[in-house]
Amino acid sequence: MDVIAYLDRIGVPRDATLPELTVAHQTAVPFENLSIHLGETISLDPDDLFDKIVRRRRGGFCYELNGLFALLLEELGHTVDRVACRVHRGDGRFGPLFDHLALIVDGEWLVDVGFGRHSSYPLRLNDRGDQTDPGGVFRLTDTDQGDVVVHRDGSPQYQLERRPRPLTDFEPTCWWQQTWPESHFRKNPVCTRLDGADRLTLSGRTLIRTVAGERAETVLESDEALLSAYKTHFGIELDRIPSL
Repeated sequence: MDVIAYLDRIGVPRDATLPELTVAHQTAVPFENLSIHLGETISLDPDDLFDKIVRRRRGGFCYELNGLFALLLEELGHTVDRVACRVHRGDGRFGPLFDHLALIVDGEWLVDVGFGRHSSYPLRLNDRGDQTDPGGVFRLTDTDQGDVVVHRDGSPQYQLERRPRPLTDFEPTCWWQQTWPESHFRKNPVCTRLDGADRLTLSGRTLIRTVAGERAETVLESDEALLSAYKTHFGIELDRIPSL
């Protein structure tokens, strides 16, 4: 891996701390599902991930963002376990295993730059109290099976198992997320990133700026305005709009 190019992409020096790397990544590299709506096949091959995120200055979803970020952290001397998660559906149930990929770093930090809206900084894996972060108040709880449930502002987000997995274990679910007609990633193009203490999101044709929990929305009526918003706010240059 060209570590210097990756660090330049997220705007930090080689001696950046883990919290600095985590927040910088979420600021510079958007969470986005545009490939699905552009007809692009998503590959988890490390060279393809580096080309997309670093060279072509795109973003991606969890398997891509956390997959590549894990490689950077290992190059910088950290130990990283890739762990499988079940995302909460909002109806009291969790989805299937491998629905999400998160990272356990140096055995003590939960790091996630690929969940869209999540903590800006790493969470202490073994802390069961409230952890206050710009992204909300987080709390980790244990299940009887030894898994860990991540809550934000009192609501469950996902349940992770501690067993380390290779990135290749996530390939079938990555394909399924791209192709299953009911996948929420297929329903609407989304692009979002941190912007200081705020968040910028482009959902379909709606540009959303969230400041101190307050949303301001602007509908982009023309294709030209939409393409300009991707470039201006997310650094993504497209030659056509994603299918809406």
